[in-house]
Amino acid sequence: MSRIENTDGSNPIPARAGVGLKPEHYAEILDTRPAIGWFEVHAENYMGAGGAPHHFLTAIREHYPLSVHGVGLSIGADAPLDTDHLNSLKQVCDRYEPGLVSEHLAWSTHDGVYLNDLLPVPYNAETLGRVCEHIDQVQEVLRRRMLLENPSTYIRFDGSEMSELDFLAAIVGRTGCGLLLDVNNVQVSATNHAYDAVAYIDAFPHQHVGEIHLGGHADDEGDDGEPLLIDDHGSAVADIVWNLYAHTISRCGPVPTLIEWDNDVPAWAVLMDEAARADIVLSETSVQHVAAE
Repeated sequence: MSRIENTDGSNPIPARAGVGLKPEHYAEILDTRPAIGWFEVHAENYMGAGGAPHHFLTAIREHYPLSVHGVGLSIGADAPLDTDHLNSLKQVCDRYEPGLVSEHLAWSTHDGVYLNDLLPVPYNAETLGRVCEHIDQVQEVLRRRMLLENPSTYIRFDGSEMSELDFLAAIVGRTGCGLLLDVNNVQVSATNHAYDAVAYIDAFPHQHVGEIHLGGHADDEGDDGEPLLIDDHGSAVADIVWNLYAHTISRCGPVPTLIEWDNDVPAWAVLMDEAARADIVLSETSVQHVAAE
């Protein structure tokens, strides 16, 4: 079991709203120095040796805390981790000293091929052991505690032997990792599988949450006309997710919260408005959380 604490105590992520950093906004951010709490980047976009991405990220990192979010480690794959990819992730972390590092509970590789998707895993003892082994390896190499993100799902496995919440709690217990709670993913999965999103949040292991994600989803229909939500990160956060987020903060207390918008990226002002709304929820709901204690 790996219990590596974050070694970068000098660069903590504040319990404020942050935004995913996109190339479209590099220049405006450096020109205006917006009052944003922090930025998050996808590690894979900065695994090259140099070039414009590193030039701008280095400049922005001088003024803002940074979180690194991986999308390609394939933590849940039924295969060894790609050590070259893991070492590249370490280089990014060593270079930019992020306050938080996170990855997905998913798999995205097969026979050396990277798939353009984050695919779900069955919740059973075999998968649990494999995921924990991979997380231990990541934390040992990075010398950092990582966060694991709950997935958005569209199918359930017959081979699952435990609930998603029990699976996540078991991972934390075995590895000492933290959790990234994606509130939009909760709403997506709860709608697709017809369970109560609020009850899921109430039962979530709040004490291990190190970061929250908020993103947009698309409304669709299943084969039988039932509601189906697609986690597409391509629109504003839905009102139902904002309400679930306020409930989440009332349970967790203030947690660094990311506005995640990866497709059809809007103007910077739109992202700032979303971040400002999250900051209001953090401020107002945190007071209620303290009062309740």
